[in-house]
Amino acid sequence: MTTEQLLRATDIEKRFDDQPVLQGIDLAVEPGEIVLLMGPNGVGKSVFMSCLAGSTAPDAGEIELFDGQSPIDARAETSVMLQGTMADPDLTGRENLRFYEDLHPRGTDEWQALAERLELDADLDRLVREYSGGMERKLELASVLAADVPLYLLDEPTAELDLTTIQTLHDLLLARRDAGKAFLVTSHTPLDARIADRIAFVQNGTVVADGPPEELLGELPEVVRVRGGVPEEERLLGERAFRRGDEVRGFLRGDDGVDAISRSVSDDASVELDPPSYTDLFNYHTYVRPAIDEGKGTGGRARKTVTN
Repeated sequence: MTTEQLLRATDIEKRFDDQPVLQGIDLAVEPGEIVLLMGPNGVGKSVFMSCLAGSTAPDAGEIELFDGQSPIDARAETSVMLQGTMADPDLTGRENLRFYEDLHPRGTDEWQALAERLELDADLDRLVREYSGGMERKLELASVLAADVPLYLLDEPTAELDLTTIQTLHDLLLARRDAGKAFLVTSHTPLDARIADRIAFVQNGTVVADGPPEELLGELPEVVRVRGGVPEEERLLGERAFRRGDEVRGFLRGDDGVDAISRSVSDDASVELDPPSYTDLFNYHTYVRPAIDEGKGTGGRARKTVTN
């Protein structure tokens, strides 16, 4: 672990009922950066976060925080939001926030301003059992972000939030990041990629890609966009087509180009290359790259059309 790192996880492994969930994850977080841990549901992101928070013990590997502390010893210097509600349903929102302010060694009353920013202030005196899922998520965020710590661990913080609230949360995290705070955030929402300084993609319990967003976008195969027709999927990398509205997107195979795709659709369809988006980045590492790897191992490629 270097002096610049707040967190270092090395070769983390975890099994449940002899089924491997984490298979050698390596990840580091430095001050003043937002690291986004991305991947579909079920690849081990939440289990990994639980290990980092000290709630679950890994079967192998090493986790160090700050000056070599264990996750349990470092709890006063981290603020954590894991899956599953933190709130007591029989208390009001305000009572929950005051409880966590007193509970965390570095808790503050900033939850009041955060609740206002998240548009939860009008509901703080209602029982949490009356809250919607989105309201509970806002309550958890106000509680976790009110702690004045150098490192925040947030598991799926944008789940159940509407687009306006997601933008507000993004603004809050970016402001904290600019003040030197660090975040490790899990997500399967491509929209969250726009605030990341680094993105690490998880598949099969390990990190398969890690780097700045623009660097990862630059490493993608060329993206083709088709409107008014559906290309033959075998002409696309990984045999995967992604429908979004009135267009179909996919990745060009090395031996195919736009002309080959054009020949597979009707004459009135438009086919053109398109700059890759964060959704393309997510689709590639979630669907296409695993399909390619599967094909290398079996001699064929699995076909699947995904609607975004």
